[in-house]
Amino acid sequence: MTPPDATVRAVEAILFAATEPMTADAIRTHLGGVDVRPALATLQADYADRGIELVRRGDRWHFQTAADMAHLLRRTHEEPRKLSRAGIETLAIIAYHEPATRAEIEAIRGVQISKGTLDVLMEAGWIRPAGRSEVPGRPLLYATTAAFLAHFGLASRRDLPGIDDLRAAGLLDPVDLAFETMEVANAYDED
Repeated sequence: MTPPDATVRAVEAILFAATEPMTADAIRTHLGGVDVRPALATLQADYADRGIELVRRGDRWHFQTAADMAHLLRRTHEEPRKLSRAGIETLAIIAYHEPATRAEIEAIRGVQISKGTLDVLMEAGWIRPAGRSEVPGRPLLYATTAAFLAHFGLASRRDLPGIDDLRAAGLLDPVDLAFETMEVANAYDED
């Protein structure tokens, strides 16, 4: 086994001591502008089958306990956070359509959402205000956060399941699928 080079060791030390996930640019700054991507790839491969792993969430890197070892570190039983159906639907709409305004979320859901729903998602750290829309009234835009990606184990929003994945998993409402089939059939009838 060849010893790791100095850059790999330095990147490992920086990430190990970091109090929060770091971007490659932030790591590069610590090392005087050295390209750290090869070192990150080396470390990710080195830690792939160990008790801890180097993971990328969005554009940030950090060490975390391997998923199959996490149960060993739990000291107390954590109650899973239960979201209401409105919360789940709102989070999904924001994740798939971000950035989205309250009005856009309501238009997709077909009902008004309470302010509390957005507050719960912001308190969980899964969504954040992402500026204002350039329409009259300048409503707030909402987007997902790095914490959302980390909680759901996603490297980026591109890793969200597509419609075919959801259909195959049986997660789509059969009534919705029937309406979708009718809409497609009606579109052919109109032609």
